Amino acid sequence: MKTQLISDVENTGSTLLQLLASFTEPQLNKVPFEGSWTAAQVAEHIWKAGDCGVLYGPAAPVNRPPDEKTEAIRALFLNFDIKMTAPEIVRPGNNYHTIETALTNIDHTWKKLLTAAGTLELSEECSSFELPGFGPFTRYEWVQFINVHTQRHIRQLQNIHALIA
Repeated sequence: MKTQLISDVENTGSTLLQLLASFTEPQLNKVPFEGSWTAAQVAEHIWKAGDCGVLYGPAAPVNRPPDEKTEAIRALFLNFDIKMTAPEIVRPGNNYHTIETALTNIDHTWKKLLTAAGTLELSEECSSFELPGFGPFTRYEWVQFINVHTQRHIRQLQNIHALIA
């Protein structure tokens, strides 16, 4: 289970970095349509939402499968018919981002996530933050959430790229 999780996270990170690298800097910061984030803002949102602080916070053993909520996470975040609003804490600013900044921050975030997935006890439940509607996640579920959430935004970035390329 852990090996597959790490492989999935590596694949998502690699796809994300390749996709971001395919943008020119002007494209990265171009608003594709009114009310949309730029690709740079999507990247900023991903590195903010992918912060691994919750994984290193308080956690305790739990008497349930560590992946129990994974299918519910996938069902919600990979449903592209649903429009979601990001919580204020992970919303991007209006800053101009260089390609280098975006790639460096995403790479740093992904290395932290892979380190956490490879070294922490993933079956423990985190108590410092809960995703509304889900209750507490195990570390395994948090890693899955960050990965699946990013997969959702990879699709968004692909759509932005198609619109502005």
